[in-house]
Amino acid sequence: MTQKYKLGQEGENFATEYMKENDYRILERNKREKWGELDIVAMAPDKTLVFVEVKTMEAGGENFLRPEDQMSGAKIRKFKRAASLYAGIHQELVNDKKGWRLDLIALEKNND
Repeated sequence: MTQKYKLGQEGENFATEYMKENDYRILERNKREKWGELDIVAMAPDKTLVFVEVKTMEAGGENFLRPEDQMSGAKIRKFKRAASLYAGIHQELVNDKKGWRLDLIALEKNND
C-alpha cells in the first residue's frame, strides 16, 4: 500500500465521519464500475442524492498546490459522467424535487 493511497483512504475516512456527524446517510464508498469511480455516495439530510469526490494532500506539498487544484476539467467530466450514470441506474434514490448534486471535500493534512 503506497503512502499516497494511505493518505487518500485517511481523507475518505475523515470525510465519511464528517458527513455522518452532519446527518448524511452513507450509501456507498469507493463505488467502482467500468464507467467510473465514485468516492462517496450519500443521502443528504434534505433527501438530495450527493456524490462526493474527496481530494487529500499533505499541507504545503507539491509546489503548494491545494487539493481542489487536482480537479482538472477532465476529472470533473468523469465525475459528472459517473454520477449521472449511477443516478440513472438508481433512480429510486433521486428525489424528484431535489435531484442530485456533486460535492468536493478537499482536505490538507498537516505533517504534525
